[in-house]
Amino acid sequence: MRALVITLSLCATACAGRDSRSALTFEQRVIDRVSTVPGAVIGVYLKDLGDSTDWAINADTVFHAASTMKVPVMIEYFRQLDGARFTADETVRLENRFASIVDSSAYALNAGEDSDSAMYARIGTQVPVRELVERMITRSSNLATNAVIELVDASRAQQTARTLGAATIMVRRGVEDGKAFEQGLNNTTTARDLGVLLESIVTEKAASPERCREMLSILERQEFNDDIPGGLPPRTRVAHKTGEISGVLHDAAIVFPPQGRAPFILVVLTRNIDDKAQARALIQDVARFAWEQVVGNGS
Repeated sequence: MRALVITLSLCATACAGRDSRSALTFEQRVIDRVSTVPGAVIGVYLKDLGDSTDWAINADTVFHAASTMKVPVMIEYFRQLDGARFTADETVRLENRFASIVDSSAYALNAGEDSDSAMYARIGTQVPVRELVERMITRSSNLATNAVIELVDASRAQQTARTLGAATIMVRRGVEDGKAFEQGLNNTTTARDLGVLLESIVTEKAASPERCREMLSILERQEFNDDIPGGLPPRTRVAHKTGEISGVLHDAAIVFPPQGRAPFILVVLTRNIDDKAQARALIQDVARFAWEQVVGNGS
């Protein structure tokens, strides 16, 4: 029988203003919902930034990061922009040729397997790096991602993430490095790590306040909105990054409730679910549970 390991974390400041049983209710709802998907593994991190309450369900379980690794890469770009390592109008010649981290052998990306195939029409031209960062997040462009990683360096992105408190995240390489994948050299994360990074953006600690606001704006322009946003009330403001590969579907979000309430962080990572529609429905339900926990049923 599969055991679902659960951890629950409650800040002391929350206990005075919130019935602790409500946290258990959220936790139990998630456990019960996951049990309806045989073999599914889920990692959930929820934090109310209004009173610093957090809930953690397998939040330290390591998952293949898929495209959520693009969040620390974006942070590193803006930190290097703050440090004047390059200028805001910097351009690079876009190429579809990258070096494997295993042996430096060349590999290329397949436009047909990229969610942003339109970027391939720009190969051989000078493209603003700022535009590549935008497409890396809003369209999850793999070609743009690899170009940005070549500029900022994956190891620097990882070190910055660790400095910000993402204790176990691994940013090793660009996308579709087949030789690295075969050797298990993947980008990995936990739900807590992604939550920490998103919190550092919304609290303007990831980089300068101006650059953090730019990052937040980019995340709000995310074009794939069927996962966490799909479980929230219509027109809810959400800044988020999705990620998926075979059997894996993730979403990591900053959610802004109405009427001036503080935002909350919600990260939902899933694996071992072959049916994407089933994984998406699970993420949507967890998002609904989170909203009802933090904001309430009537909001």
